[in-house]
Amino acid sequence: MTPDHEIAIIGGGFSGIGAAILLHQAGFEDFLMLEEGDGVGGAWHWNTYPGVAVDIPSFSYQFSFEQISGWSRVYAPGRELKAYADYCVDKYDIRRRTRLGSKVVSATFDDETHLWRLETAEGWSMTARFVVGATGVLTQPKPPDIEGIDAFRGTVMHTARWDHGVDLRGKRVAVVGTGASAVQVIPSIAPEAAHLTVFQRTPIWCLPKPDAALPRTARLALRRLPGAKLVSRLASQALVEVTFPLAAHFHNLLPTAGAGERIGRAHLRRAVKDPETREKLTPRYALGCKRPSFSNEYLQTFNRDDVRLETTGIDAITESGVRTADGTEHPVDVLVLATGFKVFEKGNMPAFTVRGSGGADLEKFWEENRFQAYQGVSVPGFPNLFTILGPYGYNGSSYFNLIETQTAHIIRCLRNARKTGATRVEVTSEANDRYFRSMLDRRKHQVFFQDSCSLANSYYFDANGDVPFRASPTLETMVTSRFFDLDDYAFADGR
Repeated sequence: MTPDHEIAIIGGGFSGIGAAILLHQAGFEDFLMLEEGDGVGGAWHWNTYPGVAVDIPSFSYQFSFEQISGWSRVYAPGRELKAYADYCVDKYDIRRRTRLGSKVVSATFDDETHLWRLETAEGWSMTARFVVGATGVLTQPKPPDIEGIDAFRGTVMHTARWDHGVDLRGKRVAVVGTGASAVQVIPSIAPEAAHLTVFQRTPIWCLPKPDAALPRTARLALRRLPGAKLVSRLASQALVEVTFPLAAHFHNLLPTAGAGERIGRAHLRRAVKDPETREKLTPRYALGCKRPSFSNEYLQTFNRDDVRLETTGIDAITESGVRTADGTEHPVDVLVLATGFKVFEKGNMPAFTVRGSGGADLEKFWEENRFQAYQGVSVPGFPNLFTILGPYGYNGSSYFNLIETQTAHIIRCLRNARKTGATRVEVTSEANDRYFRSMLDRRKHQVFFQDSCSLANSYYFDANGDVPFRASPTLETMVTSRFFDLDDYAFADGR
């Protein structure tokens, strides 16, 4: 049976865009990229809240094969990332092989034909020999589980679905949450609101941000000076590597493990004037237990007379505001939910129903066996299915490095399938088990399993207490994705 397309790519964010470009460059032309939204860019299409920006240097947050020199800042604002996504799609002729407004709700593998059938919310379906899951994890907004939120008579919006028609001027605004999005949005809206109340459950580690505008001369140098892009990228990659992959996965082996926390505390002392407020903003867990943030404005916002930090737990949302556990009613006109995304939860991992060989359900497999995937790409029992951001795939470096690394792994499998005439490609249980054990064996060195992390309230942890990050330095991920043993997969021809 001939499929509608050889490859279906599910997701039109940078993961899907990168996979599409690299597949095209590798000679795989028959693919279709399916995207739920009305535009490409993923997180950068959906997230348009005030202050949204990348949280690693722009020199790292781009494809290695498509480095541009036009970033306005070291840390580019969100609109420039959205423009970069559109630029890549157009330059590499991906748009004509993209179908927008297409939300995949189920994928089912046929053991006889070795094909996947994809069903969409829009009522149409298609078949594909291979499926590349590129939906990411920070895609589905997670509303807070707070009583009464539906009864609130004011305006409610999540940071990931910002309503630019809402005027905050003169309004009493409340922000629920102090994660990475909140760190960006809070200082951006504080000068506009009449009063801002920030409801904090767990303080975030906030480090100084080495950000600056890139003047025209710097952009010209990046464009014209030989080696300038390479040097800036290497410096940026080194900073990213030191601040997360190495610091997180080899915490117990590094003599400078506490340096980041000292920097964070010093930044907090300099930024916040009131000792009581400063104490409330001080994390009680190790740096790295949950996603830290970088900002030169967030902490300083709490020096404003019109900004209140509230750490008493929320009891309920009322018709006119927020009631805390001490009985205090906080009047609110606009409620901003900076409560993050569904990550390791049902309905997001996977993002749609996946039934593999023999009708095996992927969500149930992970529920019964813990999150696992061979190099974050493949799961036994689910042939011809590959993921960009599967369990134990991401090591904390730039997402763009992840995209290129995982796609290299996928292309190696597809090339061997084409070479051998195989129509079914499935990782072996032995290879998957070996890789999973190797990840668990490295946990003893990771920061996540320090005792203080129990206080972090971090989305890094799943229901089993695991943190499905790839405990590897970036160079290792790059090498193993290109040189893994092909015998770790079973290639079969069922035609």
